[in-house]
Amino acid sequence: MRLAFPTLLLLLICTAQPTYAKGTGFVFVSSEKDHVVTVFRPGTLKEIKKISTGQRPRSMRFSPDRSKVYVACGDDDSIDVIDVEQLKVVRSIPIGDDPDRFDVSPDGKFIYASNEDEGLLTIYDIVNDKVVAEIPVGEEPEGVLASPDNKYVYVASEVSNMVHVIDVKSHELTANIVVGTRPRRIALTPNRSELWVTNEIGGSVSIIDKVTNKVVEEIAFQPKGFRPEEVTPVGIHITQDGKRAYVTLGHANHVAVVDVPSRQVKQYVLVGRRAWGVALSADESTLYVVNGKSDDMSVIDTRNMKVIRSVPAGRVPHDVVVDN
Repeated sequence: MRLAFPTLLLLLICTAQPTYAKGTGFVFVSSEKDHVVTVFRPGTLKEIKKISTGQRPRSMRFSPDRSKVYVACGDDDSIDVIDVEQLKVVRSIPIGDDPDRFDVSPDGKFIYASNEDEGLLTIYDIVNDKVVAEIPVGEEPEGVLASPDNKYVYVASEVSNMVHVIDVKSHELTANIVVGTRPRRIALTPNRSELWVTNEIGGSVSIIDKVTNKVVEEIAFQPKGFRPEEVTPVGIHITQDGKRAYVTLGHANHVAVVDVPSRQVKQYVLVGRRAWGVALSADESTLYVVNGKSDDMSVIDTRNMKVIRSVPAGRVPHDVVVDN
């Protein structure tokens, strides 16, 4: 039977897969126990889709052109690639044993991934689809950050209490910087002069001068009502103007608001249980914090630093990124 043109067109529309443009503001949250990345619409925070990934998705990064989201799947020893337009996994990259954190080179050609169990930084050539280097670092490496000029990669090793500096061109480890106890994540100030490193067990942030590779200052966190051992900083995000840093305090269930120039903690904001990943909207008016033990995401209005809502975010949400 031949279908009339309007009927055929309707069928094609109904069966076609939806596609999405880049820069939608969509919020992506990885869930360790559900093995999915959940996508939320900004504003309404309505769930758009659950994207099935490999086992235990954790760290996420966008490609430089924002067309892909890379997701480290620790129990599958891989990094999955999500196509932003299709909102589905289109590729899985073998990256070595138990990838934890990672970064993508500024030109989008390489992935730098920490292999926690093996004490390695793996450099993966995305274009040629192969591992090009495995560089020994300290025990249990986690946080990874590529410099914007792609000259260095910084790796935080939890057990060694160090940040390692690796020359991208030579693949050589050029410096070991002692920081606080159990360093987890690394952020670069917008003027590119300082590295801020969260120390989970130390309850602090170490500030490294990027030129001298020396710690120049340390900021301690002391929210009221919590023992020192409960204050476990992990996630960190610095605003584009370099004036504020937001630091999630883990088991202390708060986000610390730090004035970057003065190094002063200005405020503590109560969120969910075990505050972990953190991200900002494009206009920096909304802060998203995922809470691993309350299985939700706290949404904060940064103009008054108030939690405006809490959204279920899967079992053990780990990381959050925003398609700005």
